[in-house]
Formats: sequence, C-alpha cells, structure tokens
Amino acid sequence: MHGPSPETLYPLPGFPRAVFLKNVVTRPNIVVGDYSYYDDPDGAERFEERNVLHHFDFYGDRLIIGRFVAIAAGTRFVMNGANHAMGGFSTYPFNIFQNGWEAGFDVSSWTGQSRGDTVVGNDVWLGMESLVMPGVTIGDGAIVGARSTVVSDVPPYAIVGGNPARVVKSRFDETTIARLLTVGWWDWPADKITRNLDAIRGADIETLEAAR
Repeated sequence: MHGPSPETLYPLPGFPRAVFLKNVVTRPNIVVGDYSYYDDPDGAERFEERNVLHHFDFYGDRLIIGRFVAIAAGTRFVMNGANHAMGGFSTYPFNIFQNGWEAGFDVSSWTGQSRGDTVVGNDVWLGMESLVMPGVTIGDGAIVGARSTVVSDVPPYAIVGGNPARVVKSRFDETTIARLLTVGWWDWPADKITRNLDAIRGADIETLEAAR
C-alpha cells in the first residue's frame, strides 16, 4: 500500500469538495507539491481564479506550496500585483485605465517594490479564511489560525494567529524542530511514508529518526 495517487483530482471518494491542488493548477507561476489539498464546498477546482489574487505574469513572482499542505476553505493568497506604486504623491493606478493615462507610466514603479515569491513549506495547515500577503514564507510544519492575516515570515512548526498574525506558541522545542527538519519525512517516497505512518503521526522523535 502506498496511499492515494497524487495524480488523483478528488482524493476522497464521494467528497468532491477536496482536491489535490497540483491537478487543478495551470499557471506556470504556481507550483504545488504532491498531496497538498484544498477543501472548499463552493468548488475547490477554481482555486487559481478565486484564491490566488492579483497574480500577474509581468511581476515574475511565484506562489510555491510544498507537499502535504492542508488548505482550508476561503484561504487566499494576495500576490505582488495587488501593490500600488508608492513612490509619488498618489497611489492611484491611473495607467490601468489607459485612454491616455498610461502615457509615461514606468512599470518598474510597480515591479521594483515586489516582495518576491510567496512560499508555503511542507506539512503546513492553513486555517479557514486565512489571508497570506505577498512575499511571505511559511515554514515547514507551521499552523496558521482561521481568519489570520499573515504579513511576515512564519518560523517552522510555529502556531500563528490574529491580524496581523503573531506567533502564539511553538509546536515543539527548538531541538526537536531541528531534528524534524533534518528528518524531512515529506520528501520520503510514498511507500516509505506508508510504512512509517505511526512514527509520523506519533510524538517520539527518536522513532521517527530511526525510520530515516
């Protein structure tokens, strides 16, 4: 046994509200790892359209989501294209309305303030209606509370919540976190994960390390 195929669109039989995300992503600037899923009763298949906002090719920023990420309904990623130019007196985007207002516009006034890629690590849980802002990195094993607004990087295995999201606590001590990151079970082949599910779901780091 090796678990569900990551190529399956609907991994839960009779439960079409959940999809393995990589199978609905079409944009080259969105990268999703195996087994990461999005759950939404209103159509998880429309993730790109409804949950990744202001993502324009000319910015060059990417949304990178690792493996085994659980994304609850309503989670949204605001990408760099949402930002307005702030170097002058007005932040109004005159150029997008054209009809002469695009004249003299320098696209670098937008792209030059890009915060870079948005990265979600492996084994992350994003709570319902959480909002992830541009250029944020969420570390492996982190948990983002429902309706939190993530405006800065989240350490591995941290639990964050609020607006702006702040670290509530760490899931484990620093030594255990370092050991978990070294193990990196999410990179194991599926059959090895299957053989060691008890260790992965358990709380004994030595048992998990022995399975490496």
